[in-house]
Amino acid sequence: MSSRVVLVTGASSGIGEATATRLAAAGYTVYGAARRADRIAQLPGVVPIAMDITDDQQVRAAVQRIVDEQGRLDVLVNNAGYAQYGPVEDVSIDAARRQFDVNIFGLARLTQLVIPHMRAQGRGTIVNVSSMGGRIYTPLGAWYHATKHALEGWSDCLRVELKSMGIDVVIIEPGAIATEFNDVVNMHQVGVSDPYLELQGKMDRTMSDPSFNSKLSSPTLIADTILKAIQAPKPKGRYMAGYLAKPMWRLRRFGGDGLYDRAVSRILK
Repeated sequence: MSSRVVLVTGASSGIGEATATRLAAAGYTVYGAARRADRIAQLPGVVPIAMDITDDQQVRAAVQRIVDEQGRLDVLVNNAGYAQYGPVEDVSIDAARRQFDVNIFGLARLTQLVIPHMRAQGRGTIVNVSSMGGRIYTPLGAWYHATKHALEGWSDCLRVELKSMGIDVVIIEPGAIATEFNDVVNMHQVGVSDPYLELQGKMDRTMSDPSFNSKLSSPTLIADTILKAIQAPKPKGRYMAGYLAKPMWRLRRFGGDGLYDRAVSRILK
C-alpha cells in the first residue's frame, strides 16, 4: 500500500508545524492546513492548504481535495486552536463563542466530513490535540479550559462510536510547550477590570519568568508522541507528554480541589 495520507490542522507553527514535518520525514503523505498557508509552503514534504477551521466551505474543499488527489485519508490530526485568557466576568460571550467555534465546533465539523471516508476504507486514526488543560485548570483560563475539557469528553464518546468501524480516536495532552501559545494568549487577552488586576499581574509574571520558560518542552516531543500513537497497532486513548503535564495531573487527581487550588496560588508569583 502507498504511504498513509495525513491531514494536520494548525500546521503553520508550534505543535502542528513540528507534527507535519515529523510525519513527512517518516514517509507519510502530509497535507498541512492553516490560515497562514504561506508558512506551511516552507516545510519540506508538506502540501500546504489554506483553511480557516471555522469556514465550512474551506473545510469541505480541503477534505475533497485530499480525497480527489490521494483517493483516501488515513489520519486526521486536529491541532488547530488557540487560547484566550481573562476573567469570566470580563470576557464577552461573543469572544467565548469564538473560542468554542475554533477549538470545538470547527474541529467537530472537519471530523464529521472525514469519518465517512475512513469508514469506507475500514480504517483510520483521528488524533485530537487537547492539553493538560483538559484535565486541570488555571486562573483566568476558564473559556480555554472549557473547550479542552469539552474536547476530552467529546473524544471519549467518539472513540466508542467509531471503534467497531476500525477508526481509532486518540487524545494528545501536551504539557507546557515552547510554542507561540503565550503570544496568542496576549493577542486575545481582554481588558481586565480592577478586582482582577493583581491576579493578572501574578499570571503575567509567572508565564514570563525565564526560569519557567527555560523548562518548556519542545514541540518535537509532541510530534514524536503523535507519530507513536498513529503507528501503534492498538493506540492508547490518551497520551500525556511535556513539562508539568503528569505532575500537575497527579496533583489534581490525588490531591483534590483544595490542595490543587492552594498549589496553584503558591505557584503564582
